[in-house]
Formats: sequence, C-alpha cells, structure tokens
Amino acid sequence: MEYRRNILDSTRQINMENENTLPQILAGNAAKYGDRKTAIRDKAYGIWQKYSWNDYYRFMKKTAGGLAALNLKRGETVCLIVENHPEWLFSVIAAHALGATTLNLFTSSVAEELCTSIKRINSPIVVVQDQEQTDKLLEVRDKLPHIRKVVYIDPTGMTSYENDPWLISYARLLEAGDKFLQENKNFIEEEIKKGRSDDIAVMIQTSGTTGIPKMAMLSHRNLSAIAGQWTEANGINPEENWMSISPPAWIVDQMWCMGVALVSAMTVNFPETAETMLEDFRDIGPSMIITSSRFWEDMASRIRVKISDAGWLKRKLFFLGERIGKAVVGKTAKKVPIHPPLKLLYQLMSFLVYRPLLDRMGCSCFRSAFTGGHPISPDVILFFRAVGLNLKQCYGLTEAGGIFQVQPDKEVKLETVGKPLPQTEVKIADDQEVLVKSLANFSGYYNDYQATQNAFLDGWLKTGDAGYIDADGHLLIIGRKEDIIRNKSGEAFSPDFIETRLKFSPYIKEAVIFGENRPFITAMINIDMGNVGNWAEERMIPYTTYMDLSQQPAVEELILKEVRNVNEQLPDLMKVKTFILLYKLLDADEEELTRTGKVRRRFVYGLYIKIIEAMYRNEKNVPVRGKVRYRDGRIGEIETTVNIIKV
Repeated sequence: MEYRRNILDSTRQINMENENTLPQILAGNAAKYGDRKTAIRDKAYGIWQKYSWNDYYRFMKKTAGGLAALNLKRGETVCLIVENHPEWLFSVIAAHALGATTLNLFTSSVAEELCTSIKRINSPIVVVQDQEQTDKLLEVRDKLPHIRKVVYIDPTGMTSYENDPWLISYARLLEAGDKFLQENKNFIEEEIKKGRSDDIAVMIQTSGTTGIPKMAMLSHRNLSAIAGQWTEANGINPEENWMSISPPAWIVDQMWCMGVALVSAMTVNFPETAETMLEDFRDIGPSMIITSSRFWEDMASRIRVKISDAGWLKRKLFFLGERIGKAVVGKTAKKVPIHPPLKLLYQLMSFLVYRPLLDRMGCSCFRSAFTGGHPISPDVILFFRAVGLNLKQCYGLTEAGGIFQVQPDKEVKLETVGKPLPQTEVKIADDQEVLVKSLANFSGYYNDYQATQNAFLDGWLKTGDAGYIDADGHLLIIGRKEDIIRNKSGEAFSPDFIETRLKFSPYIKEAVIFGENRPFITAMINIDMGNVGNWAEERMIPYTTYMDLSQQPAVEELILKEVRNVNEQLPDLMKVKTFILLYKLLDADEEELTRTGKVRRRFVYGLYIKIIEAMYRNEKNVPVRGKVRYRDGRIGEIETTVNIIKV
C-alpha cells in the first residue's frame, strides 16, 4: 500500500508540473532541495564543480537580470550557439523566466546557415560559446541588424574584441544582472509568476532531410509532459545522474536537461570534452543515457577493432562470451527458461568479460541505455545486450516533444521500438503511418499555419513514418513513409533497413541505398577512415588521403566481403547487387547530411546521379570530377575514377 501511495503521489505531482513553466519548476526545486541536493556538475581542468538547486536558481536569476538589462522582452526569441555547459541551462531558463522563447543552433553550422536561422526569428540577443562562434556572426554582421547584443561565454582569445559594443562577455552579463536585481527587487520572481504553461518555451529546427528545416514550437507544458512520462515510466529519483553529451540543438538534450532533469530533480553532468567522455562516465556513473545510433555504431566498431588487435586468448574469450551472451539474450526475449549450466557460464563471462569491458567503456553503472534518432541495426543492439549493457531502442520526433516510444525492461525485442510511455497513445493509420496523441505533442510550426494543420489528423500527430504494431503491442518502424522504395516490379522496402545493417560493419561509416523503379539495389558507401586506415597500416598498404585509401583494391575487397556478409542476412529483394566507395565523406557543410547526421537522400541522389546511372548501366568504372570543401572554408576540385564493384 505504501508503494502504491508513493506512485500515486508521484503521478499527482507530475500532473501538477504540467501546469507550471520550467522556471516555476526550477524555483520549486530550489525551495524544496536548497543546497542539500546537486542539480548540475561541470568538469573543468579535471575537477568537477557542483551546483546545488539554490546555485542553479541564483545563476539563472543573475542571467535573467542581465538579459533584462539588455531589454529582452516577453515574446522575443533568444538564439543560442553553445556547447554542453551549465551556462547553456542558466541562459535558456533565464530567457524563459522573462517570457522569451529560445532556439538552439548547432555549433557545427557555417556562418550563412546561422544567419538564415537567426533572421527567420529576428532574435535580438544571441548567446555563443566562444571565439569561433563569435567570428561566424561577425562575418555576417551586416545581415543581422536586428541583433542588439552577442553574449560570449568563453573569453579565451577574446581580448581584442572587448571594445566592440556589439559583444558582451557572459561574466559582464552576470555583473549587469547583479546590478539590475539590486535596483529591481523581486522583478524576476514577478516575471516568473506571469508565465503560463502553454507559453512557447523552445523552438527546435527539424532535420530538414527533404528541404528547408521547419521550426517546431514546444510549450512549457509539452516539455514538462514528456518529462513526467519518462519519470513515471522509469521511476527516476532525485540526484540520479544524467550525462549531457548530445548537441544542445537536438531535441534529446533539451527534452532531458530542461524537462526530465527539472521534473525529476535529476543531476545533469557536463563532461569536460568529447575526448574525456568515457573517463567522465567512470567518474560519475550515470544511470541512464540516450544518444544517437551513430554513437553506438561507432563504439561497437571500436570494440571490434580493438578485439581483433588483442592477443589470441583474449579474442577467444571475448567471442565465447559474446556467443553465450547472445544465447541468454535470445532465450530472455522469447521468455524461455535459461538452464543452470548456461546461467553459470553467463555469470562466469560476466566476471571475466562483460564487467571489465563495460567498465572500460564507462558504462558499468547504466541501468538503461537508449538509442534514438536514425534507425539502428538490431545487430548493434544484440551485440551490446550480449555483453551485459541494457541498450534499448526508442523512438520519437521533435514534434512529439522527444522520445515517446521505449522498449520496456524484460520485453526487449530487437526489431521493435517498444511500447508508448504512460499518458501517450499510438495507433496506425490506414496508409500505415504512425500516429501519436499526447500532451507532449508540439504547439505548431513557427509562421507556418498550413504545415501545422497538415501535421495533425483528427487531433493525432502524423509522424511521417510507416510502421505496424505486433501482437505484443510493440511498434515496428518500417521507415520514412516518403522514403519507402518500390523497385521496378513494384515491391516495397525501406532503404534504412539495409543501410543500418551495412553500417554495423566497423569498416563502413555511411551507406546510401538506391533502387526506386530500378531492377536491383545499388549502394554508395563511405569507409570508416580510422578503422580502415588501421587495417591498411597493419597490412603495410600505403595511402595518403581518404580518396586514396577508399580506391585501394585491397580496401574494395574488404568492403565487398562486408557487403556479402550483410546480403546473406537479407531477402533477395533487398540484396545489394553493385556498390561504389565514394571518394569523399558525405558532409553536413555541403548539405549532403543534416546537422544531426541524417542523409538528405534526394539531394544526394541528384548530386551523384552520374555515378548512380553508371551502376545501373553495369559499367566497370566512372570518371568523376567533384568539389570538396576544406575545413578552412576553401573549395577545391578533385578528379578521380571510381570503380563499380559487383557483389
């Protein structure tokens, strides 16, 4: 009865939070937990700095005071081009406290991309991370006359910029905030009280795989609703650890750091750098993580490469442990009893293989790990589950407030994305499109009434994905409805299904499948420069550039073997018949990928049509001339001949 009462109290509290804004929830946490519980940790110079809930609220108020001193008004929008650090959260919640909306942009975006996005919403204040992002805005300054002030967080290298009135450091913003608060007692508290749960909190750019990204608007209610659903479904407790590693511009970290962490009073941890992430994992021991499929694919590739370089005994022990783990995972998924000898072997492998490996990866404390975004191969899920990591596939989209479909513990089916979170309904339309209904569903697209109307069907959000629900109530995603391909015979299949399996290879970084109205399937493949480079060096194969390495005959044979292995697992309809190794990496700066790493399929098809047509003409090779954008912004031309490889 006591447990049931706690669950009911928790659900009642979550429902109350749906009617509060994010700053109001923060104020409540500061009053409830004060200095007794940790809200944020940030690692700098190898040392973790802690912020209590009182600290969080105090820094938010000072930041809000600084923004108020810059004349930020209710209804305006603040743009942020920042990395994963506490100042990000202080700034976004401060803007919300004043009734403003926030838009996070990717730090990897080039100057013109940033300029276009900022102009669309006429943002008067932009918060940037460092000199690099400041320079991008200075480059397009004459196109952004509506910006009153650019706030830079990291002062490194900014000494010569100090006299520019367009710029202000975050430290000076806090000083201005202190002064403003002294002169305007209770101003921030009064502004926080004015907030309503249906006010727009954030705008998030959609992936833009088919054109110009739309701007999805999420209210405070949307974010607190998805947060409440996650908290209820997973029993998240105060001071459980979350590691913020996804870009702040992506829905996942906004959903979690602004939503779940506030509603559940979790601790948000910011790693020092991407390079120290695994070490930081071991320091903190986060209990949960959601990150992209590419993160897990890359990690699986690194593990397999390192195992292949290990000694004979370690290799044999690992592969034995993997086989035993897969056997246990298979029986558990089918709810078949595990016989004592297998159970004993599994426990032994856990001691000898699984625990040391998970500790090495910094994942030993995860009670749940999730993969979202782009579809992931079931082989990757099986690989990690076989070595003891509770990795589960989940599904969601920006317009639904984030991730709303999750595989429950002890009900993990590798090919599905599980069941909906509490207070979320999912159904399949007549044309197989997945529909979702929830308080977390977005408020609409910015300045696009028609697109907003088209996004809903009788109150249900249209996801744009095709799928079906199996007999156990689990959702299976076939792929983007608009990306479903029909071959010349009219048979339908999803290119994602094949691509995710190809990318399970440690030597394949990206794959793009073609076959619309064609007699067979072809593929364009990017090799993994690091793993293939190591493989080549071990065999004393000389190379200089990515293009040189990708066109080596031995590398072509290596990838051919990998493609044949994948083909063995696919039905005849989906087997790859020919492929090429692309002479350059697909790049977001050249608009071939979105900023979240998704392939812009239609754009890529048009760009490489000459190569694609050559594959269907059964030619042996094709001469190409292409442009390459270097990291310093220069554009160069390259000429080469690409071999067409038959499988």
